[in-house]
Amino acid sequence: MENLVEAIEQLKKEKNALVMGHYYQRSEIQDVADYIGDSLALAQQAARTEANIIVMCGVHFMGETAKVICPEKKVLVPDMNAGCSLADSCQADAFEQFINQHPGYTVLSYVNTTAAVKALTDVVVTSSNARQIVESFPKEEKIIFGPDKNLGSYINAVTGRNMLLWDGACHVHEQFSVEKIVELKRQYPEALVLAHPECRQAVLAQADVIGSTAALLKYAIAHPEKTYIVATESGILHEMRKRCPQTTFIPAPPSIGVCNECNYMRLNTLEKLYQCLKDESPEIIVDPTIAVKAVKPIQRMLDISAKLGL
Repeated sequence: MENLVEAIEQLKKEKNALVMGHYYQRSEIQDVADYIGDSLALAQQAARTEANIIVMCGVHFMGETAKVICPEKKVLVPDMNAGCSLADSCQADAFEQFINQHPGYTVLSYVNTTAAVKALTDVVVTSSNARQIVESFPKEEKIIFGPDKNLGSYINAVTGRNMLLWDGACHVHEQFSVEKIVELKRQYPEALVLAHPECRQAVLAQADVIGSTAALLKYAIAHPEKTYIVATESGILHEMRKRCPQTTFIPAPPSIGVCNECNYMRLNTLEKLYQCLKDESPEIIVDPTIAVKAVKPIQRMLDISAKLGL
């Protein structure tokens, strides 16, 4: 593996390539990435990079987002089959029909969507900025929020809004077991539960801290003396343990099995990353007509986030 890492580093230099990785990637991918982060941070980094090539180690929609932001750059992904159950739950044709059935609504789409869905959207949001972006609209604003019903319900609860929600969800965050989390809390009464807002309401009810992967990481870094039960994709534990080596982090278990991993995120490997850099393939291609429309709500998100200091 050491030789593979060295070969990847050499290719990055030769090709002026930036490797970006999501917190949910395999630990060895995170370690070789030039930049790791959540969806908002990855989009912000893509917008300002001077690299000629972006290799997005995440899932397909993340590569599309980078390509839409940087149409002049070559955007690669190690495995084109790394999809997203949440994005798959919201097909553009069906979402457009839903929007047309509710005229007069502002459309907010979670970043976990295809470029075609973003092209139908007024503002894109991430779990890091969804609450603040929703609150930037007047209270009386009629809003469609898609595709994550759990995140949407959480934002409705904390903002007092009544957004119209698309019925989608992430298969990873849907699978956490409330009963097993309660049992862990009995075993570790001092532990705090950190939960991602894509989790079901019953799981969020057990949480002490609710936030994006970046927010949960930030909280743990600020309070390293605590013990944590972490209810999000287990890839984040790698960075948490690196940043807080003395802290105990316990992955919240799913209903079946002992660890909640995204099978799509795990499709990316060091071998595929090396081959991707070597061959400059697979490459993300977005229809230019869609890209022109999709970049507008992404840019609005970036502008609002910058204005709010996010």
